[in-house]
Amino acid sequence: MDPVLLVAGAVPLSGWRRVHAGAPVWLDPASRPAVEASADTVAAVIAKGEPVYGINTGFGRLASVRIADGDLATLQTNIVLSHAAGVGEPLPPAVVRLILALKAASLSQGASGVRWATLERLVDLLAQDILPVVPGQGSVGASGDLAPLAHVACTLIGVGEVIHRGVRRPAKEALADAGLAPLRLGPKEGLALLNGTQVSTALALAGLFETERVFRAALVTGALSTDAAKGSDAPFDPRIHALRRHRGQIEVADALRVLMQGSSIRASHLTGDDRVQDPYCLRCQPQVMGACLDLLRQAAATLAAEANGVSDNPLVFADTGEVLSGGNFHAEPVAFAADQIAMAICEIGSLAERRVAMLVDPSLSRLPAFLTPRPGLNSGFMIPQVTAAALVSENKQRAYPASVDSIPTSANQEDHVSMAAHAGRRLAPMAENLVQVIGIEYLAAAQGCEFHAPLASSPPLERARDLLRAVVPALDDDRHFAPDMEIAAGLVRGGALVAAAGEDVLPGLDGDLA
Repeated sequence: MDPVLLVAGAVPLSGWRRVHAGAPVWLDPASRPAVEASADTVAAVIAKGEPVYGINTGFGRLASVRIADGDLATLQTNIVLSHAAGVGEPLPPAVVRLILALKAASLSQGASGVRWATLERLVDLLAQDILPVVPGQGSVGASGDLAPLAHVACTLIGVGEVIHRGVRRPAKEALADAGLAPLRLGPKEGLALLNGTQVSTALALAGLFETERVFRAALVTGALSTDAAKGSDAPFDPRIHALRRHRGQIEVADALRVLMQGSSIRASHLTGDDRVQDPYCLRCQPQVMGACLDLLRQAAATLAAEANGVSDNPLVFADTGEVLSGGNFHAEPVAFAADQIAMAICEIGSLAERRVAMLVDPSLSRLPAFLTPRPGLNSGFMIPQVTAAALVSENKQRAYPASVDSIPTSANQEDHVSMAAHAGRRLAPMAENLVQVIGIEYLAAAQGCEFHAPLASSPPLERARDLLRAVVPALDDDRHFAPDMEIAAGLVRGGALVAAAGEDVLPGLDGDLA
């Protein structure tokens, strides 16, 4: 995989997606002069002897405590050790990779006062596959993701544990094996490593990338369900959606129309069908899924901006020699973006579950009850629909906006926080729930189409069915259902379903957002 170059302030969304997928990361050497100038500015501030937050003062509510020059290195080490107070399950390796790259990208903009060698060490960790063990809980999303980022910084100074090439071990040992000495942090470097939104942003980006993949799969299963129920493609007519003007709605309608084009199942009921309108779960797919797409794109734009921004405090302006305190560490934009992604996950799953419920109900789908040839003796898809309902309900409970919560910290100095890390951390399990729901719909929609044989669906949808039928046979009589669901979920999660139907017809995020 080609490396991602961390061009200061200009890494596209597609670059962060590749970092998440495991691409190597390179620092842009053009960033070095600005980084070194900011480190020189910090040195000049110390020489002047004036108190500047985070350089020669305490932190948080202790900002008024002046620190002697001889203790400045100890100050930076102490903030890392004292703030490494996270709890809970470690963050996934792909998320930790994003955190390291995001932190390096932020520091490379020359506004944080760190040395070039410190940035290089962050990239060294990625290159050597030394990933800090970062507990997932402990950040309130301001003043930055302090606790989890402290665990990252601990690795740089040889403290704590890492996952080194898949093995959990002490950081100091892993660094030694890679030929890397623990860093001795310079003035402000500990604070610069801790202050920032990189954990919240990494979690939200990871959730965004997973959700985009499942969103596209849900368009395929939605089209397949429409054919299974002998639904109409008239609601996907472009003239309808042009009148409303929403970009996502227009693109989703186009995709659904193309997915169903050439279906002999659809052709079989173009005339003589006494049903005037389909249920909303079929008819309103462009309106609901299009709104979800627009929401995901808005979240993507916010996260792309955040990923390319500087969320440190205080900020160093080398051109004037000033060090200014502000609040860029407050992760409210990230919290809002994560909440938007959570809402989209909920609605994608909610609509899909309603389609499954419709398919198993003979009064709505005109298919055999619970999609089994012999209902009564067999229960068919009765309980998979219940499972889908349970997962959708769980996602609704998790989607309560984290951004509306706040709790004062640091003796009320930090009196309003974003909860962005909470907002981002719940997205992965929500997206996995959605994977399972779409997998269940995949099975149900394919089964529904079996009852229309010898009529076939469209070429893209038949390729999707063939993919499934190569590994999961049609359900003639009840059998152990969980293995079928696991296989179908895997085809959704891994992208095989989208690839089979044709990625080029399915809208997604704008990959060049920066």
